[in-house]
Order: sequence, then structure tokens, then C-alpha cells
Amino acid sequence: MSVRRWIGLGAAFAVASVALAACAPAPETDDGAEQSETCVRMVTNSGGLEDRSFNQSSWQGLQLAEAEHGVQAEAIVSTGETDLAPNVQQAVDSGCGLIVTVGFELAEATLAQAEDNPDLAFAIVDETVEAENVKPVVFDTAQASFLAGYLAAGVSKTGVVATFGGGNQPPVTLFMDGFVDGVAKYNEVHGAAVRTLGWDKEKQDGAFTGDFEDINKGKALTEGFIDQGADVILPVAGQVGEGAASAALERGGVSVIWVDSDGYDTLTPEFRPVLLTSVLKNTQDAMVQIVGEVQDDTFSNEPYVGTLENGGVEIAPYHDLASLVPTALDGEIEGLRQAIIAGEIVVDSPSAP
Repeated sequence: MSVRRWIGLGAAFAVASVALAACAPAPETDDGAEQSETCVRMVTNSGGLEDRSFNQSSWQGLQLAEAEHGVQAEAIVSTGETDLAPNVQQAVDSGCGLIVTVGFELAEATLAQAEDNPDLAFAIVDETVEAENVKPVVFDTAQASFLAGYLAAGVSKTGVVATFGGGNQPPVTLFMDGFVDGVAKYNEVHGAAVRTLGWDKEKQDGAFTGDFEDINKGKALTEGFIDQGADVILPVAGQVGEGAASAALERGGVSVIWVDSDGYDTLTPEFRPVLLTSVLKNTQDAMVQIVGEVQDDTFSNEPYVGTLENGGVEIAPYHDLASLVPTALDGEIEGLRQAIIAGEIVVDSPSAP
């Protein structure tokens, strides 16, 4: 199905802005008529806009869409659970033709507004909402975290690696499933016995901090893993992961794999010495694509699924820790990437999109 067609601005794109409270009204034409199809509103989850995760990357994508498609983007920032539903209502009331919501916390409010506004296009990042006018934007991160797990096992000096999540939710555990499978693959190929702490794929249970914001919880959990010998940590917990990076930096000899965005760019430079790589979601390109689909009247509720094949997921460069990765190991990882793309290796997970 398609929703109302967007009309391009046809002129220089407007400068993006962040709406912390009231959202600006939809832009008007010279004769005063409302141009609802020229703007997009994004509602963040409670992690805020600069979460070094999918709020931030989704916003970056909409800024790119401004330049490429000539639309005006604004972000409505949620600071707590009570903001979520009112902020989605505010986005709808703006008169914009596309509403983007970010994260599972916004699923209920997105569905309610989509049902009440069937002529509007909605996209929800990192969550699936089933409605005729809602496009889920999801990522098969297990494929990329499989590569990260293989890498972690290959560089570990202690033979122990670890992962933890912010909450036991499919977008989180999908990373963790791929990670432990990657470690297992390394053990199979090399006859090794690298152990993974923090996640039991068979039981779908493991270590969680219970939120995505309390950095101290991430630090404490990581210190416990380090005490058990772990020297590579994968936190899947948004801002909480910064606590893992802090513990790694203080203890020494420990590296961290970031998620969603390239932590080398989004974290403060002090953490660069401990960042081995990042498991990336290319939310930016997804946002540009969806804005283009709405403009072209080809928008549908068919999910956007990011994979290694379409570039929707990937692992980041090794940056300052490239010297830890032998050429042979890097070559093995590239071979695994191509095998996954070709379907020769299937990375499965009960949380797969």
C-alpha cells in the first residue's frame, strides 16, 4: 500500500533542529498553504538524541535525507516513559507526512497513532509494528556480531570473552546470539576452547543491567567479567556500554566491541584505545531510503531488514587496535562474511527479523 505523496521543496534544504518541547508547525508555501509532505518528525526513546546508538544514527540519517531529498527534519526528544505517547501525538499534530519513532518503547504509541492516522506514513526503528502504514526498520545484527565474536575469540589472550545486555529483548539478544555463535565457530575452526560469559543462547538467558542509561551498572558488570578473566567485552546496552569501556580502560589489557554505531566516532576519544571494533547498524541509509520511498509514492509496510548483503549491518574498522588482529584472522573474517552473504553459513537466532 502507499500513503500520500510527498512534494519536494525544490530549494535549498532547511537546517535541521531539535524540538525539546513544542514542535514547530509544518512549513508553509508562499501562498500560506500547508506543505505537510515536505517534513518529517522523529521521536526518540528515553535514551535521548545523543545516545551513541540508534537515536543518534537515525537522526543522522534524516539529516542526510534533508540534503538528498529536500525535506525538513526535526527531532522530538523523549526524556522518560511519560514523554513517549505525548511526543508521538505531537509529531502527528505537526502535519508532517512521515513520522519516525525509535525503539521498542514507542511501539504501542506508534501503533495507536498509525491506526488513527491511516494516511500518514510511519517508520519504527529496531522494532516490529504490524500495521498497513508502518514500516519496521530492523537489522539482522546476528550476522555482523557473528564476525565480532569470531574476532573476539581470535584476539583474546585469556581465552575468555563476555557480553551483556541492557534488557532481555530481541533487538538486544540478537547481538548476543550472533556473538556466541561466532566464538563457537572460532573454536570449531581452530580447535580452541574460548569461553563466553554473560549469555546462554540455548536458554536465552544471561547478564543484563536492567536499563540502557546507568553507566555505573555497566562498569560494575564488566569489572565482574574481567575478574573472571574476560579480556574482550560486547555490551549491548546503549549508553550503559560506556561503563564497560571505562572499566576496560582502567583495568588495562581489555578491549570492547561497541554496537549500533562506530564507537570510535561516537564515544569520547578517551575510549579509543580500548575499542576493538563495533557491530554497526546502517540506520542512516535506511532513513534516506524510506524518505525517498515516500517521495516516490512507493512506501509500503514491508520491513527494511539490514543484512551483510545489503550493507545494513557490518563491523567497523579496527582503528587503533588493528595491530591486535593478525592478517590471517582478518582474512578468515572476510571469508566468513562472504560465506554468510552467499548463504553458506546461516546465523540463526529466535530473535532474527
